[in-house]
Amino acid sequence: MDEKQALEKLTAAGQEHVMKYFEELTKEQKEMLLSQIETTDFTVLSSLKDRKEESVRGRITPLAAMQLAQIKEREAEFHAKGLEAIKNGKVGAVLLAGGMGTRLGSDDPKGMYNIGLTKEVYIFQRLIENLMDVVEEADAWIPLYVMTSDKNHEATVKFLTEHDFFGYRKEYVTFFMQEMAPACDYHGKVYMEEKWKISTSPNGNGGWYSSMHKWGVAQKALEDGVEWLNVFAVDNVLQRIADPSFVGAVIANQCAAGAKVVRKCAPDEKIGVICLEDGRPSIVEYYELTEELMNAKDANGDPAYYFGVILNYLFRVEDLEKIREKNLPLHIVEKKIPYLDAEGRKVKPQEPNGYKFEQLVLDMIYELDSCLPYEVVRNKEFAPIKNATGIDSVESARQLCIENGIEL
Repeated sequence: MDEKQALEKLTAAGQEHVMKYFEELTKEQKEMLLSQIETTDFTVLSSLKDRKEESVRGRITPLAAMQLAQIKEREAEFHAKGLEAIKNGKVGAVLLAGGMGTRLGSDDPKGMYNIGLTKEVYIFQRLIENLMDVVEEADAWIPLYVMTSDKNHEATVKFLTEHDFFGYRKEYVTFFMQEMAPACDYHGKVYMEEKWKISTSPNGNGGWYSSMHKWGVAQKALEDGVEWLNVFAVDNVLQRIADPSFVGAVIANQCAAGAKVVRKCAPDEKIGVICLEDGRPSIVEYYELTEELMNAKDANGDPAYYFGVILNYLFRVEDLEKIREKNLPLHIVEKKIPYLDAEGRKVKPQEPNGYKFEQLVLDMIYELDSCLPYEVVRNKEFAPIKNATGIDSVESARQLCIENGIEL
């Protein structure tokens, strides 16, 4: 894209200010800005015009989870069925690793954080070791797709390469970058992060498959015969990945997707819950849970919205393709966005000053006809690292790792 084409695109989107400093940029900076203008989808900004003050949810009703006792009764069947799918190359794993370790006091990608006490044990290492357990049992390598972001791609690839992928065969690891969405002020004008760079943010945890497709990685997975993708977050160091019993249960129950869930530790725990919305599988975020929903009981007298999702899902690829063609709704989130002021000086705001745009996994689930909530033992598979100390922290995850016999 040349300067004239870039200006035409920006003018059509009402974003001509992006080129304000163009003449004072170096040749390399000009090329970077032109490339970013070419790849940026400014149409997301139009969603501001149609924005409703509050999204209206449909009728929320319980969706019964497959609980531990039920799983135990059929575990041999589920395990065998899942293991067969893995052996036949039908299961891939997608690691969502676009985040940084900022809240942990680190400037590195979150997966590079060291949780070891007497030796180095990195978050990436823990996840790969968990996946290796299945590889060794199945005697078959599972394709691992690692989603990075423009902020951490280079560092992530370098780190995993230098550590020889912690024993995982590199030909089974594929990287792709998450799509970025422009960040804007309250009037829909995009912010500039640098004179040669539009301010952007990752397009949310629901954008992983469209990003995978944009990079040509989804097409390669389809060609390789992958029929199921187990997508999981970087921050849970105990989760089981490509778990044969989970895979087998979803296949045996002929569901389009599965969601690993844990029993909530308190009615108001900050965790989304699986449910039905207007008869379709969905997720209600913790901040959307009313007192009525928190206190609701099911037919057995147990809490109706008792099972929280842990961002470990299994999706059937053919359904992901249908979802991708539909375009998921965009969620507009108010945020503090660093920017250049009218004089080109960097400003780090103390209060929210604009919007970021995200797609969410819950909307992917809602597009499906069926989803199996699959209960796992909380203290064996749920050790999220979101904070440096306290709840869901490095401290609590270390304790859970030690309880599970993992040497740190």
